[in-house]
Amino acid sequence: MIAAILSLTVLGLVLGFGLGFAAKKFAVETDAHVAEIEALMPGTNCGQCGYPGCPGAAAAIAAGEATVTVCPPGGKALAAALAAKLGVAADLSGVSDAGPKIATIAEEICIGCCRCIKECPTDAILGAAKQIHAVMREACTGCGNCVDRCPTEAVKMAPVPVTLQHWVWPKPQAETAWA
Repeated sequence: MIAAILSLTVLGLVLGFGLGFAAKKFAVETDAHVAEIEALMPGTNCGQCGYPGCPGAAAAIAAGEATVTVCPPGGKALAAALAAKLGVAADLSGVSDAGPKIATIAEEICIGCCRCIKECPTDAILGAAKQIHAVMREACTGCGNCVDRCPTEAVKMAPVPVTLQHWVWPKPQAETAWA
């Protein structure tokens, strides 16, 4: 019994030190500037910007290949924060600030063609061929890829509904003078 415990302890120590050495030896260096830009991004990795998630968009912004207005879910607030961080001027007139949205499916006109399911990058749409589809709210990133593929226009983008899990206390209004 003691030999088994001792051998497992020694094996654990050897493997632990080996993993620690490998982590130091093969560590990948990251650019701190890209990490700071990525920290500002929403982190949904939806792909609406045309890059492979928020890390790809942050790298493109840092390299100057993309503008600060590239992230639709971030809206004007993110574009202004990125412009201030990078010290560049940004034209925010074309940026919409509609807030987060998720896909919804009108069941009465859904024909069950499965085109939207094939386009969804997060597998948020449930259903099968010739059956009505539904969207899992928690999995939908709001990328909008499914909207373009629906032949009956049953898929629409709607604001995220306020539920008990997603409700936040509204910001305080400016003080008013009571007369």
